[in-house]
Amino acid sequence: MSISHAPPGSPKADISVISKDGQAVPALEPIVPTSTRRTRVPRWLRRTSGPVLLLLLWQLLSSTGVLTSDVLASPGRIAQVARDLVADGSLPNAMGVSLQRVAVGLLFGAVIGTGLALVSGLFRAGEDLVDASVQMLRTVPFVGLIPLFIIWFGIGEAPKIAIITLGVSFPLYLNVYAGIRGVDSQLIEAGESLGLSRWGLVRHVVLPGALPGAMTGLRYSLGIAWLALVFAEQINADAGIGFLMVQARDFLRTDVIVVCLIVYAFLGLLADFVVRSLERLLLQWRPTFTGR
Repeated sequence: MSISHAPPGSPKADISVISKDGQAVPALEPIVPTSTRRTRVPRWLRRTSGPVLLLLLWQLLSSTGVLTSDVLASPGRIAQVARDLVADGSLPNAMGVSLQRVAVGLLFGAVIGTGLALVSGLFRAGEDLVDASVQMLRTVPFVGLIPLFIIWFGIGEAPKIAIITLGVSFPLYLNVYAGIRGVDSQLIEAGESLGLSRWGLVRHVVLPGALPGAMTGLRYSLGIAWLALVFAEQINADAGIGFLMVQARDFLRTDVIVVCLIVYAFLGLLADFVVRSLERLLLQWRPTFTGR
């Protein structure tokens, strides 16, 4: 068997295989999956086209007078206000205070939620003691507990941290618990047949299997953390992004309110990007569908 090539000047240089009987048989060509083909439009351009079009529509409605400044300030005005707030240091200081509150509340909530999920997911006795109580508490609106937290902890930082911690704990608990109980039983049997101890099964089988659920719970918890911060900072706050919003509301400054909302959205998007990057790093072993 030999391989023959078409002349270089031919319209299509196909590779053919000559069999033993002297007949030319076309060689097989590798098939490239459609998901790996490059698209003409870069993905970052497609992802940013929606927000850019929305921004252009907003500016058009403001320029034509459909949206007045009393209802919603124009994008140009909001950009100018944001520059002024950054220049006088009001916005960076407020962002620093809000980030600190979210970080502390997220840390406490992650420890509590993950710890309860491990106790409830790994032990049947722990499930009997913990799960029913957590399921009852998570149905209580955490925002409605703000007055009670103020009575318990005063009007300082403690009630704000407590409300963020409470909002963060439940999504992490539910997703980590579901991840632990969703581990394939055949993997457990395989680990036992290899001689792994109980701790070895937890370390090498159960916890890696529950990691995707934990990362999903962390993403949910981050979103709820910023939502809880919005409520917490608008009650007896003397610093933070929510404090700027309360001041802007008192003076009917819609431009400052929109700037604060954009900052909330940007910080939430940044936090989600960090978690997604961490997810790609820790879950390289898991094949996923990326869309077509």
